[in-house]
Amino acid sequence: MSTSAEKGRRTMFDVAVVGAGISGSATAHELARRGHKVVLIDQYGPASMASGWTLAGVRQSGRHPAELPLAQAAVGRWQTLAEELDGETHYRQVGNLRCARTEPEADRIAAIVEDHRQSGLEMSLLRGRAVQQIAPLVSESVICASFCPSDGHADPQATVNSFVAAAQRLGAETRSGEAVTGLVIENGRATGVTTATETISAGTVVLATGIYGNSLIAPYGYHVPYEVMSATMMRSVPMEAPQMPVIGVANGDTTLRQEVGGQFRIGGGHEVWDGRMALDPWPQVRPPARSVATLVERYSALVPSLGDVRLDRLWCGLIDQTIDALPVLDILPDAGGVVLATGFSGHGFCLGPVTGKILADLAEAGTTSFPIAPFAMDRFAGRAAGSTVELHG
Repeated sequence: MSTSAEKGRRTMFDVAVVGAGISGSATAHELARRGHKVVLIDQYGPASMASGWTLAGVRQSGRHPAELPLAQAAVGRWQTLAEELDGETHYRQVGNLRCARTEPEADRIAAIVEDHRQSGLEMSLLRGRAVQQIAPLVSESVICASFCPSDGHADPQATVNSFVAAAQRLGAETRSGEAVTGLVIENGRATGVTTATETISAGTVVLATGIYGNSLIAPYGYHVPYEVMSATMMRSVPMEAPQMPVIGVANGDTTLRQEVGGQFRIGGGHEVWDGRMALDPWPQVRPPARSVATLVERYSALVPSLGDVRLDRLWCGLIDQTIDALPVLDILPDAGGVVLATGFSGHGFCLGPVTGKILADLAEAGTTSFPIAPFAMDRFAGRAAGSTVELHG
């Protein structure tokens, strides 16, 4: 039990990073690597929510043009990330195969391939048996598919844990099980955060809190227009299968890939979250039976040999989906210059290693060489709510 003296104590850091998902943990690692005294705070623990729930695709294909440069830079870092962190990521560059099940989806896939080719991304359009040559388990009913060989996947929990461990070895401190309740603003600058047990003083504050970001910035007149969506997720027991790329479909309602241990990680669906969450002891969002049944039907049609696979675990991943399906990466002057990263709309995992560099740059110098103008907070002025995310994961 904390004493009143402990609740009032002030610990000074150069930077306080709130949120220990991949964005926050990568930021803490990058800042510690640059010699800053850093504290990483999470109300539960590393990868306890969105970063741990994701399919963990590492992809450039299907990206909005504004995100593509960041995704390409991130894929470059993923190549050697495990060695850099001296920890496991289970990154596999096996490609991404995005399938068309209908003629309208085929038109969509063909357009994506052409757009990305013009952007310089290696991508091919496969038809007929060429699809099964890349992924033998995919149904022959698939009309066509895009294939990006430089895409892949990683293990979300292992990656975040490796970032955290590497940051700790560089001197970063962690606070797990502490919910940040507010910002400390002094003379117009954010100088720390408060939790239920202490005030943590810091020269700069970075918020990478996923669906909880708005509650901390609202007192200063900010609101990111996002809706919290849920995606049904499941994992099979380990099974043997030929090596295959990440498999998805044109509208993103079904995605799957095989983990390093042989389990298939499967995701899909995109519905407004009903707000239900259990603590067991970390957050758990349970999918409704109808969503599970729908996803089973879809992935069984896409990969028939998985129709009878034994399922080991079911859960929902939560998505902070902005109205344009792009994240916010910005400094908020009226919140004391706090650095904000939120609204990744279900496709932020791949970007994590680069997001960490961007946020570290903003915290350290107030600017970055990465092209983040499309992710500014002020783009939402006068915008109406409502968006469609087709390609997430």
